[in-house]
Amino acid sequence: MNTLQLAARNLARNRRRSITTLFAMIVGAIAILLFGGYARNIDLGLQTGFVQRSGHLQVQHKDYFLFGTGNPAAYGIADYGRLIAAIKADPVLAPLVTVVTPTLSLGGIAGNYAAGVSRTVIGNGVVIDDQNVMRRWNDYGFVLTPKTLKLTGTPEQAAVIGRGVARVLQLCGPLKVANCPSPQPAKQDGADAPADIAALSADTGGASDTGSPRAANQVELLAANAHGAPNVARLDVVAAEAQGVKELDDLYVQLHFGAAQRLIYGADAPKATAIVVQLKHTADLPAAQQRLTTVLRQLAPDQPLAVLDFATLNPSYGQIVGMFGAIFGFIALLIGVIVLFTVGNTMSMAVIERTTEIGTLRAIGLRRGGVRRLFVLEGLLLGLVGSGLGVLVALALAWLINHAGLTWLPPGNVEPVPLTVRVWGEPRMIVLTAIGLSLIAAVSAWWPARRAARLEIVDALRHV
Repeated sequence: MNTLQLAARNLARNRRRSITTLFAMIVGAIAILLFGGYARNIDLGLQTGFVQRSGHLQVQHKDYFLFGTGNPAAYGIADYGRLIAAIKADPVLAPLVTVVTPTLSLGGIAGNYAAGVSRTVIGNGVVIDDQNVMRRWNDYGFVLTPKTLKLTGTPEQAAVIGRGVARVLQLCGPLKVANCPSPQPAKQDGADAPADIAALSADTGGASDTGSPRAANQVELLAANAHGAPNVARLDVVAAEAQGVKELDDLYVQLHFGAAQRLIYGADAPKATAIVVQLKHTADLPAAQQRLTTVLRQLAPDQPLAVLDFATLNPSYGQIVGMFGAIFGFIALLIGVIVLFTVGNTMSMAVIERTTEIGTLRAIGLRRGGVRRLFVLEGLLLGLVGSGLGVLVALALAWLINHAGLTWLPPGNVEPVPLTVRVWGEPRMIVLTAIGLSLIAAVSAWWPARRAARLEIVDALRHV
């Protein structure tokens, strides 16, 4: 206790140097906590976006993730309705699950034959009501306004396309898409689809009656069915939405799950390419994945199914989080080096200025270990006070940033989201930062303390 009081008195006596050192540590703690909170916010924000769109887990054919995009119909899940019912009724999974819904992916060619244009597309058939519930998932309390799908309340033959698809198919005018250039004047009064395409749609149970007058916002979607034969459906495009990534924006078509099934399977038994499972909390993901694997093995032993999590399905999530983690590690290392040299320099100057004092302490009986402990304790006190003040200032700055109304556009988003820094809700990061800076300060004081302890009493007393 006497050593602690003496160390505090020495720091108070050299206020200018102590304040300079504390300022460096406070700035370092603020930088670490604010950027760490920003990186954590990006992590949780990306996770929220992926979970809202594709769920926490997906049940797929074990080869679909690697090979299924070329021919999704070949990797369909049979009897998916029974599997969904079993997942919802399972005593372990039921309390953890929010939504269990099927999806059907397909590839094809979308054409606006009135304008004489077409392009390859990737279709996604979804259950609209289930997707709207998934969009409301917000486990981390972000300031978000859930939006319903544009297909909500539309008939089965309705579809939503990406803005890139609308641009290529020259549907910007009928869909009232702003900032959408056209290579040539759109043909508003063109001919219907070719007779063979119209006949094919009629023969295979297309999504709409091709004999009716053609509207300006209609497209024909041609896709191969489960047997490889072509099927076609005429779809009423109700909106064009930006997808955030140009490659996806130029390919995206969203349609009702039933319409996608009729297009791919016709009169055959319908299937789904994935069963999406959204949990209430991400923390339950490992347990839910293990239990879901067990349930599927019992219910569908004849189907080679796999359970994939959202990080596997969206590799960009790990890449973005890893990039910000590397930047955060570099910043923390840089701040640590700065604190190390700042505290080390402060304690070295203190040893030089207090050489006579050290000799006096040694002369009245303080051992070398006591001198060493004194200077190390001074460094530790600097670290504790500096990191503590840094935490308080970082919390205040984070509160100001979170309430300043700032926004930013995350990767893959089409609308700005509030810019927030998550510091208050991260006790682990706060404690580790405070302990880390305090330990670095104590370690940086050890070498000057060692040099002070090795001074001879007579030489120290002679020092002027």
